[in-house]
Amino acid sequence: MTDAEATPRRVVMTGAGGKIGTAITPFLPRDWDLRRNDRRPGCDDVLDITDLDACRAAFAGAAAVVHLAAVPDPRAGWADLLPANVVGAHNVAAAAADAGVHRLVMAGSGQAVAGYPLDTQVRVGDRVRPENLYGATKAWSEALGSWIAASTPTSVVVLRLGYFADRPPTGADVTTRDKAGWLSPRDCAELVRSAVEAEGFRYFVAHGISANRYRSLDLTETCVTLGYRPADDSWTAG
Repeated sequence: MTDAEATPRRVVMTGAGGKIGTAITPFLPRDWDLRRNDRRPGCDDVLDITDLDACRAAFAGAAAVVHLAAVPDPRAGWADLLPANVVGAHNVAAAAADAGVHRLVMAGSGQAVAGYPLDTQVRVGDRVRPENLYGATKAWSEALGSWIAASTPTSVVVLRLGYFADRPPTGADVTTRDKAGWLSPRDCAELVRSAVEAEGFRYFVAHGISANRYRSLDLTETCVTLGYRPADDSWTAG
């Protein structure tokens, strides 16, 4: 085994203390040197993503950055979204490139394309079409990723994450789109793993849902490009 093969892959995760970061961490590869950052104490390091210099320092020496930190509320207004989803997303992208990170993985959202008709299965190459301001900030993440990949050596994957939850959504207020867009924790971890480790591209927008029988987001290109292999299905999972 060479020294390079013996060296753990340093992966820095922002927003690691949030719902997604907490749930997927147990499923991530054991051979990663994972550094879990959040603005709240309790992770490996405290990081405020609105501080560009702090982001540069946190990403120094990392092979990959997985950016999960954000305000995840589709009902949020501009004042709430601006610091993390707009300024913070810019800072993380710029700092990752400045630090010479090989791969930047940004948590986008299916909300960036939620403006399409309900009976439309969105493909990776379809244009962004948000139906709320939160979705527009996630479209901004896709634009940031394209900028970084086109102008620096850092390659980028933006994940259009679906309805993330421990179990498939149920109840009278659950829509077919919610169920068709479900993403389980172990499938989300598999998506993040594949986004960090896949090679052969500069920039890719990936779809992040489980292997649901009916799918709001097409998974064909994501599975081919990243080698993503989801296992759960919202129509059969308990």
